Amino acid sequence: MSTFTQRIRSSVQVELDAAIGAEARGEKDLAFRYLERAHILGQASTIEHVRVHWHMFLWAIRHRELREVAGQVLRLIGASLVTGIGWLPEGNTGGANVSGFRPMPIPPDLQRILDAARR
Repeated sequence: MSTFTQRIRSSVQVELDAAIGAEARGEKDLAFRYLERAHILGQASTIEHVRVHWHMFLWAIRHRELREVAGQVLRLIGASLVTGIGWLPEGNTGGANVSGFRPMPIPPDLQRILDAARR
């Protein structure tokens, strides 16, 4: 496991836990926003990238979001194949509502976490 993966894992987990909590309270959209934040943090690690897309896939199944289910199947495959070669659009939120190739701005709080994990 890479040093980055070891350093970022707990921060990804914080966002995944927040998603679980929001969903348990019936806040479906907020839960997905936490999943997107987890994606931004974990996308440079194959293990974390795939793990976040798996959670997004399960979220989509639970909420019968068929477009998201299909998008996450493709992203699970892509994350497992291309993350290791660094072919990633930084800041991309990972949902089917955005191109998987589109770089996006990173929220400042997440940028600080990423910077610390890369040191």
